[in-house]
Amino acid sequence: MPEDTVRIDGTTLLLPGGVRVRFIRTLRLPEKGTHALPPGLGEFPVRRVEDYAETVPAEWRERGGVMLPVYLREAMWLAFGGSTEPAALQVGVGKVCAVSGRPWSGRLDRDPQNYVVLPRQPWLDGINSGKGTVRQFVAVPLGLGATVEGQVTGEEVWGGIQLQSFPLSPEKLERWRADQRRLARASRTAGAAGGYGAPPAPMAMAAPGAAPGSAPKRRAAAMGLGVGGTMRQEIYRDERPAADWSSEPGARVFVHLVTPPEWRRITGEAPPPSPVDRAAYTRAGLPWFDYFDEDGTDVAPAEELTSVQPVGEWLGEDHEPWQSPAPGQIKPLGDAPGKPVADGDW
Repeated sequence: MPEDTVRIDGTTLLLPGGVRVRFIRTLRLPEKGTHALPPGLGEFPVRRVEDYAETVPAEWRERGGVMLPVYLREAMWLAFGGSTEPAALQVGVGKVCAVSGRPWSGRLDRDPQNYVVLPRQPWLDGINSGKGTVRQFVAVPLGLGATVEGQVTGEEVWGGIQLQSFPLSPEKLERWRADQRRLARASRTAGAAGGYGAPPAPMAMAAPGAAPGSAPKRRAAAMGLGVGGTMRQEIYRDERPAADWSSEPGARVFVHLVTPPEWRRITGEAPPPSPVDRAAYTRAGLPWFDYFDEDGTDVAPAEELTSVQPVGEWLGEDHEPWQSPAPGQIKPLGDAPGKPVADGDW
């Protein structure tokens, strides 16, 4: 099986070099205050665009990639747990870098850093807009100016999420693998287990299937990412020399966001259930999380992203009641691959 292709394994996006990305549904935070990490409430289903060439918009076919369904003002986070080898992963929101706030780039930059380092970075919940904090990813339609893309660039053209991974250079990768083999032998000798810890598994939320429909073609409602509330989360500074990374990306993929009605029309599948009521979640005593890593160094806030306003400025105030988690609810954390996902012109 080729190692230079993007594939889907269940709900996991597999990029070359052992990069694994899951898109996690979560509770939307209030737009005021700073909060603990919200829980995972199931994974978004992911489908290849080319498998629905007859029902997706023409521009989606041109861009290739994958798609997932998301509700208006629904929040999400990206989970990288299970990534097996070092990689530099760029994350774009409407082709604006979620780490640096700069326009999308085909290369890695260090000043400012425009990528997250895997497997060092376990997840990413939002844009890098504060010291030791991020602002939550929240889905909004294009055309209102509410997306990060609209506020940073002044126009809304792309929407969606863009991912691009860079492996270590061949020499550095072989040295890293040799070091891992030595560590594994030492670990077996000592009778101890080691390795990188993945984030807690989210609660499963299955979506029932539905028979394909025969609705006429039309332009799908385009969605992008704006921002919601602030949470405590670090984006780790790369401690490797820049020369350690390959100068060419291993792969890239465009992730289209589609409204639930359009998801049903395009795929014939029922979308996931509507977002979970956050007050009911808190009343049930279910956990929130606080991730602490004393060895990690946070990248500086991205100046371009600090002034991005939350979606409530465009869509109105959130009238859903908020119930803060009790102290005991905040927990400290220290199948075969599918067909290749086609890239396109973006």
